Formats: sequence, structure tokens, C-alpha cells
Amino acid sequence: MTDTADDERTRVQTYVPAYQKSVWQEHAEELGMTQSEFVRTMVQAGRRGFLPKSRETTQGTDNSGGASSTANPGGTGVEETVVAILSAEGALGWDQLLTRLTADVEDQLDDALADLQDANRLRYSGRDGGYVLTDE
Repeated sequence: MTDTADDERTRVQTYVPAYQKSVWQEHAEELGMTQSEFVRTMVQAGRRGFLPKSRETTQGTDNSGGASSTANPGGTGVEETVVAILSAEGALGWDQLLTRLTADVEDQLDDALADLQDANRLRYSGRDGGYVLTDE
């Protein structure tokens, strides 16, 4: 894919209840973002599983991952995550932000290890001191 194709924009349209749009508008204004930037950032954060659990549950987000937002192509997913968390929860200190960022990673690692064990791709070995790949 060329740089030109990466920068090409296309319209996405969706319908949400009026109250939801109003909430999104308020959050976007608080963050100094346009509605498009806000929705793009929140979708990307949700796809990466970075929204707080309470938001994930109510919004039904997909944690399948995805490419970095074009709103900040030089930035990191962590930046988008911090914006999403602070948007949802307000002011938080370093330790609180760190807890929210790492809690989701811990959950994802636990799920991945369980899935890999169920598929017999790895096992825990006390003798080897940790998880090891199986021969399968």
C-alpha cells in the first residue's frame, strides 16, 4: 500500500441516539477535538481493548486490535489510550493511569495463555520455570 493510499480519506456514517451524539460532542469539545477525531480515536482505542472495562461492557467494543489512528500517525497507541481513559474517567494520577493501562494487558495475556494452552500450543513447566511451547 502506498503512502497516498494510506492518507486517502473516506466517509463513514452511523446512526446513534441523539443523547449519545450529545455526549460525544461534549467529550470532543473537552478534549479540543473535532467529532471525527474523537470518534476515530475512541474506535481505535476500543479496538485495541484500551477502553475502561465499564465502557467496553456498555459499548460492546471489539478487542481485535487494529492500525494506529490517522489522527496521530506519529504517535503511539498509549497516547490514544490515555485520551480514552481520561475522557471516560476524568483526572487521574500516574499510578491510576498505569493501573488502567496494565490491567487490560494482564487480562489479554491471561486470555492468550489460556487459549494457547487449550490449543496445546504451550504448557506451563515447573521444571523449565515457566511457559514453554509444545512440539505440536
